[in-house]
Amino acid sequence: MEEENKDETQIEEVILTRKRFSKMVEEHIKEHPDSSYMEAVLFLCEERAIDPLDVSKLITQVIREKIEAEAMRANLVKGGGNQLPI
Repeated sequence: MEEENKDETQIEEVILTRKRFSKMVEEHIKEHPDSSYMEAVLFLCEERAIDPLDVSKLITQVIREKIEAEAMRANLVKGGGNQLPI
């Protein structure tokens, strides 16, 4: 029974789901507070040998919105108009 649980745990570590990827992004941000969400995603792509063009399937709406907000603040994309500092 323990061996089955161990095998399942190992399989879960290999399979990368949206939820796990988002958790990894958030953990990277906590460990590296000066890092942006885009940098965290790219770091994980490099670490996991994932093509950045394929990562869109793993990014949750929450992470996507945070990346978009960072891009708007940096004037990399249009949209949103003026924002109040929070």
